[in-house]
Amino acid sequence: MEEQLNLSAVLDQVCDEKKISREVLIETVEQAVATAAKKVFEDKEIEASFDPETGHVNLFQVLYVVDKVTAPHREISLEQAHRAGLEAEIGDELLFQIFYLESDKKRAEQQAKDYAEIEALQFGQHGFGRIAAQTAKQVIIQRVREAERDNLFDAYKDKKAELMTGIVRRFERGSIVVEVDNGKAEAILPAREQVPRESLRPGDRVVAFVKDVDKSARGPQIILSRTHRGLVEKLFEHEVPEIYEGIVRIEACAREPGARSKIAVSSRDRDVDPVGACVGIRGSRVQAVVQELRGEKIDIVPYNDDPARFVCNAIQPATVSRVLIDAERHTMELVVPDDKLSLAIGKKGQNVRLASRLTGWRIDIYSESKLKQMERRSLAEMAAIPGVGETVAQTMFQMGWRNLRDVAIADAEELAQVPGVGSVERAEQIIEVADDAASGKLELNVKYPEPPPEETGEEHYSDDGDGGGE
Repeated sequence: MEEQLNLSAVLDQVCDEKKISREVLIETVEQAVATAAKKVFEDKEIEASFDPETGHVNLFQVLYVVDKVTAPHREISLEQAHRAGLEAEIGDELLFQIFYLESDKKRAEQQAKDYAEIEALQFGQHGFGRIAAQTAKQVIIQRVREAERDNLFDAYKDKKAELMTGIVRRFERGSIVVEVDNGKAEAILPAREQVPRESLRPGDRVVAFVKDVDKSARGPQIILSRTHRGLVEKLFEHEVPEIYEGIVRIEACAREPGARSKIAVSSRDRDVDPVGACVGIRGSRVQAVVQELRGEKIDIVPYNDDPARFVCNAIQPATVSRVLIDAERHTMELVVPDDKLSLAIGKKGQNVRLASRLTGWRIDIYSESKLKQMERRSLAEMAAIPGVGETVAQTMFQMGWRNLRDVAIADAEELAQVPGVGSVERAEQIIEVADDAASGKLELNVKYPEPPPEETGEEHYSDDGDGGGE
């Protein structure tokens, strides 16, 4: 039993191998053995202390010297203390060692005889030696696990938002366990962070973005991602020296993992073309990134402080004929040539969707013919307002009121300045009618120059910006 409790060698080995503080480990073992002792020795006041010479955890029972005993297991009267030959005063704490090992049986019996009048010291063996050994073992194992997690967290906490290369080792409930840092640690690639239709097998090399380092996790603490937009940004930083040096900056990034990404770049040096720097000679740099992303297409566009120019750049490779901005609703209407509409929208709306996320603007795309149809429809509706007519409607349209909703929220004094309106009172009447018509309360007698156009996917597309997502 003594050999089981001799912890010195075990503590030395654990501290050396696991890089755990010996003091911390000793304190933890003392607390654990004391807690276990309190359960065995009932309501006695127990303290524990590790003895480095013997390698044992010594237990002590604490007795408080009082005038009148009310708790026999914790207190001793001053009179009892004096009869037992102890020098004590009221309020003192007396410590008596609890001999719980088989080898200390004679010492325990002798102590009981020496202090026969002290009831709190009269108890038999409880077999606590085995309990203490088991408790110490469990505590050391648990503390080692905690220390390993702490060490892992300390070693990798600064690697969050960086790239990490590893080898796929195994699959666990949809997640992939990746061996990183030459086998020093394991990371996890959760199912939600895996690229759809990307096939990874044990032994494959994989580059991923460190999304988080979780100290509270019971399993692998390093959380990787192959879908995060940071993966694209960091890959470019590794491939493009100008980005690493801060000359070229990635202003925004939008991504549909496994399919397509868009990045917006700017340059602090007028002599450095940010797009060219990212593309590289004969596309070498961007192709290296595409290869790491396993074929994901990448559009590199120049960033511009002017939102309209930025949106036009983001919608590339399509060209834009006109841009209409609604700052209040944070929306832009892009007009493109009829033959470029499908290119601007992209497959299943992918191009405009990524452009919207990249810029943070809601984007509506119209073909030129569709816009002309809409303009003719709006003119006909505005002209149908009593007292307006085609001529005044044309003037209002040219001055910025392009539909019934615009007229409904117009300022009466500004609208009164339109030739043909005449007065503020008349402007207020026009605004009231437009508001009723726009909200559906009033049906105008509109004479469309042609049947109202039906909106189809081939003539118009809109998408919402979400600030870039992940």
